[in-house]
Amino acid sequence: MSTRRKVSLITLGCARNEVDSEELAARIEDAGWDLTEGGDGADVVVVNTCGFIEAAKKDSIDTLLAAHGSGAKVVAAGCMAERYGRELAEALPEADAVIGFDDYTAIGDRLDDVMAGRRHDSHAPRDRRTLLPISPVERTAAAVAIPGHGPDLPEGVAPASGPRVLRRRLGGGPVAPLKLASGCDRRCTFCAIPAFRGAYVSRPPGEVLEEARWLAGHGVRELVLVSENSTSYGKDLGDLRALEKLLPGLAAVDGIERVRVSYLQPAETRPGLIEAICGTPGVAPYFDLSFQHASGPVLRSMRRFGDRERFLELLDRVRELAPDAGVRSNFIVGFPGETEDDFEELAAFLSAARLDAVGVFGYSDEEGTEAAGLDGKLDPEEVAARVEELSILADELTAQRAEDRIGTEIRVLLEEKTDGGAFEGRAEHQAPEVDGTVLVRGAGLALGEIVAARVTGAEGVDLIADALPGPAADAP
Repeated sequence: MSTRRKVSLITLGCARNEVDSEELAARIEDAGWDLTEGGDGADVVVVNTCGFIEAAKKDSIDTLLAAHGSGAKVVAAGCMAERYGRELAEALPEADAVIGFDDYTAIGDRLDDVMAGRRHDSHAPRDRRTLLPISPVERTAAAVAIPGHGPDLPEGVAPASGPRVLRRRLGGGPVAPLKLASGCDRRCTFCAIPAFRGAYVSRPPGEVLEEARWLAGHGVRELVLVSENSTSYGKDLGDLRALEKLLPGLAAVDGIERVRVSYLQPAETRPGLIEAICGTPGVAPYFDLSFQHASGPVLRSMRRFGDRERFLELLDRVRELAPDAGVRSNFIVGFPGETEDDFEELAAFLSAARLDAVGVFGYSDEEGTEAAGLDGKLDPEEVAARVEELSILADELTAQRAEDRIGTEIRVLLEEKTDGGAFEGRAEHQAPEVDGTVLVRGAGLALGEIVAARVTGAEGVDLIADALPGPAADAP
């Protein structure tokens, strides 16, 4: 009879957190624990929290309280735990431990402490950017804990041959995120992420490729490359073209049929990178561009690049190479000092940009950010009204963009079978979770394969398509 104790691991937030959880899962198993789905029967529930915006923080707190209600011991990990540390531990006594990123390599010890009732002193939050050298090329040798990066092994564990992938898949399915880098060197006035995620650090290309091969061996067919800023990949390795060079190698991994890049900064989206994304076989012509706004004055107040004209020029360059490329972006409405003219400039950009997916967020102060101290704050009711107006416009425009694809041929990765016998999946212009889906009808289809299909209808941003005979590779 097994004496191994059980841990349930709950992940909140973005795909980067998902990768971090799968690293934690591998470390937890190496430490002699069993992972269990759901909280039933778990001795400890580890919640990988999100600390990005107020709604995410509330969700994290609610999840921690629910875990406590199950009767299990509760450990708070992730971004919210790292960002608030001791403050969160004092405000939430229901959590038996609040651990930071520096605790991840010793997660087994932390769980042992929790089970034995030993107190764990939570860390005092600090700006993690100060832990690494200012010069990006000097960061590789720095001994700083970075979730999702560790080539280190738990004590007493050695790889049988070659580098060991420190990861344990939790969700299954044909799609998986693959972390390119962590942290960010940009100083956007509204964003607190760099302070608790740290300065920008790329993973070595060989390590990324090895993990891609490992994922392919675990049934993955699409890799979604994630980071806080994928366009900065390689700058700390001394090669600003590292991503362009890496993409063909990832697409060539046996078993991988699609590679998707996410989190692109418009200011750093170089012509060579556009060419690589649009022209590399196996790489989806998909651009997750972080525009945030389209008014030059607002963007400068955000300490960001661009305006409506420059962003439309960037989209023109993309569509010259890939006319059907997918493009998504997020926008902040009601930023301090945003005038009616600024808002109209943003609406005009959306009307011209022909985006496939749009996220609209109302501005709210984030503690520790420069924007929280800016003058010109808008009334919350005005911010809410602008969010509603822009959201309605975005829904209309993205639905129109989906209708424009009726009659075109697409390649769809089949991810789920519906009750009616059809399959739900995603085309190249659709990323998981955040974009629309495709309902594919046809005979002889199987989960996990990519099929060619012709779009026959649209419902909002979602498409309806009929599978075409022959291999998907025949599709344009």
